[in-house]
Amino acid sequence: MLRIHPDQAHPLHLLTSTRALEAAWLQQLPEHTLMQRAGQALARLAQALAPHAHTIWVACGPGNNGGDGWEAAHHLQLQGFKPVVTWLGQPDRCSADTLASRQAALQAGVICQEQPPELGPDDLCIDALLGIGLTQQADRPTPPTAHTRLSEWIERINDSTATVLAADIPSGLCADQGTSALEAGSVRAHHTLSLLTLKPGLFTAQGRDHAGTVWLETLGVPLQATPADALLNPPPTLRIQAYGSHKGSYGDVQVLGGEGLSQRGLGMTGAALLAGRAALHAGAGRVLVALLDTDQARLPIDMAQPELMLRTPEALSLRNGVLVCGCGGGDAIEHWVPKALAEAPCLLLDADALNALARHPDWMSQLAMRQQRGWDTVLTPHPLEAARLLDTTAAAVQSDRLAAAQALAVRTGAVVVLKGSGTVIAQAGQTPHINPTGNARLATAGTGDVLAGLIGALWARPGTQAFDAAREGVFVHGSTADRWPANQAFTAATLASALRRQ
Repeated sequence: MLRIHPDQAHPLHLLTSTRALEAAWLQQLPEHTLMQRAGQALARLAQALAPHAHTIWVACGPGNNGGDGWEAAHHLQLQGFKPVVTWLGQPDRCSADTLASRQAALQAGVICQEQPPELGPDDLCIDALLGIGLTQQADRPTPPTAHTRLSEWIERINDSTATVLAADIPSGLCADQGTSALEAGSVRAHHTLSLLTLKPGLFTAQGRDHAGTVWLETLGVPLQATPADALLNPPPTLRIQAYGSHKGSYGDVQVLGGEGLSQRGLGMTGAALLAGRAALHAGAGRVLVALLDTDQARLPIDMAQPELMLRTPEALSLRNGVLVCGCGGGDAIEHWVPKALAEAPCLLLDADALNALARHPDWMSQLAMRQQRGWDTVLTPHPLEAARLLDTTAAAVQSDRLAAAQALAVRTGAVVVLKGSGTVIAQAGQTPHINPTGNARLATAGTGDVLAGLIGALWARPGTQAFDAAREGVFVHGSTADRWPANQAFTAATLASALRRQ
């Protein structure tokens, strides 16, 4: 059993891959083996999490996830605990394995009752209601009373003060998407023991809020031969900084954005300055910032960061270094996006540059031309910006973040960084990454601009690929927020100043 930490690239498997792997090993192993192993693993983790539990409520559903729960209750009973099972199943509609586990548990003295027991803060609840079989279970003609009890039990679990351990995935959560598929919502677990494989839905969308600490039990099945559908994004590799280096060793970042106050009365120069400061603190050799302000004399120098080299947009040489385009660009950026597409070999499009691209579908052909020339593009949309580029809705993007990021990467030929809880980094021909770092501190204005500048700085290093810069930047961005002192104010500006050369 392995506790999942954000320290290595754990493979993630979609439901179809997990089902195929499960089916293959069910044929190779003796009957009932996988369910017995799953129940034993659940029982071991339950004992470790709540060693002094007076009562353990095992909420079992009608499918094999419920069978895992019965098996866990059996082993807990043998270890001297007092598990109480509530069951949504019907004997004539269950698998042979589930019936065998249920019978063994009852013979061992496990109590099965209609209503959940009362639980205290030292007690434990094992959620074995639905698991990854949610879709299949939803398609079965389950009696209305079972639906009612399911909703009541999910509410009861979420209201409980006891520790909650989910078997495989919190009930109600879709294994691939991390979204809730029930009107009753999803179980909010403190711990989730993912069985056989790690599921993408545990790490993106609502999954991170509902899964708690994630553990993996492969049930003795080797996963090396099964290709991953996605990877949990690992931390960047630390690089030795040569004594004989100079600013040219770390590359140039150019930032184009920051619509001025005089344009529409909506000043956004701060966004471009934040991106520039982030690039500087993250280790770029030089950072040039061109503000889209008709009155450049307003800011002849950034007094907070005088190392930034201010330029007019016309003075930028777009072919040099990495161009970060769009941060706070407003309407003024629209004039510059075609030029950036045509001239910048390393181009990151963010914020209003993405909105401008969405308003001009004919510009997509320039993205294809960039690919043909061997030029790279990184797009860093939030869900609404991604929806505009995909001609859909933000809700549709959020309903399947992994698929949306991959679709946008295929459509544009770019590296796509779909921001949000469990940021997805995708590129056609690459296994997508789901990022495990970051928290709600990042839900404040300007942190996206900081991310753009950070990725730009990492990408500017000679020999660094766009995809690697994107995934490393996302990890560092989130981990910096994760390490933030509780008593220290967090803003985009303080985040930028806390970055370090990787």
